[in-house]
Amino acid sequence: MPQQTLPERFRTETERLTAAPPTEKARMGLAVSGGPDSLALLALAAVVYPGAVAAITVDHGLRPEASDEADHVAAICAQLEVPHTIRTPPQPISGNLQSAARAARYALLEDWATREHLRWIATAHHADDQLETVLMRLMRGSGIDGLSAIRPVNGKIIRPLLRFRKVDLVAHIESRGLEAVADPSNVDDAFDRVRLRKTLSGFPDFDPERLERSIRATREAGDALRWASAREAENHIQPIGDGVILTRTDYPAELLRRLVIACLDAVDPGHAARGPALDRLIETLSEGQKGMIGKILCVAESSDNWRFSKAPPRKTG
Repeated sequence: MPQQTLPERFRTETERLTAAPPTEKARMGLAVSGGPDSLALLALAAVVYPGAVAAITVDHGLRPEASDEADHVAAICAQLEVPHTIRTPPQPISGNLQSAARAARYALLEDWATREHLRWIATAHHADDQLETVLMRLMRGSGIDGLSAIRPVNGKIIRPLLRFRKVDLVAHIESRGLEAVADPSNVDDAFDRVRLRKTLSGFPDFDPERLERSIRATREAGDALRWASAREAENHIQPIGDGVILTRTDYPAELLRRLVIACLDAVDPGHAARGPALDRLIETLSEGQKGMIGKILCVAESSDNWRFSKAPPRKTG
């Protein structure tokens, strides 16, 4: 069987995620920053789905040259006959710049897709991004959900390039005579991902299909755990007073951890107990003792009954 061309692979991957080809009545949005990855996404989509795509560039206002870069993308989109929009966040980006910029970008993408009646929004995350994400999360001690890495589909967001290597995407835009913009943050050693990327540049090649196979196995294991914990929660988490009781505790560690999180969330929705604090709480309860986490009192009433309730107000005076 002859090897597929890059546009053919792009069509295959896109329709694997969308289950139907983008059309003029069911258009696909493209998040295009102007870097080589997103320009490849733009160039491939314009050829494979003419008249069925639109593009957006988000100018976060963090660099003076960003406005010119957005205009550069607009010019390329005009050349490729792809409608293009430039959006800026309503509020200045502050705090953790990378995470705040990401949150603002996705909020703008979702708003744009709604206004333009777009069925999907494609981003340019590729196999090299996926590998970096898995390794970074390993180094940060992520659990099985974190190691599921970048999901191919998340609501309207699709990532059709996750099985493509960056080197192939760069070669494609060069063959098309398209000039990518250079974001200085992509070579700034202040960021963990940049340092990891530079380290990986000296490593042997890798097969995106094998990487995807491992990630898919991890993702499926996480889905199985969520299914099992939901079933066990229905049978063994009982409301009582201002709290709940977990009526069975002889579970494998990860399943018990998820059920305790469900109990904490039932008492204090959105409670963020995770990692070492959660492990210490489970160890305390397993020893038949009581503990506090946030505003929740946790009591091992017996080896099979753990109660979680709102802690009484502290006495003052």
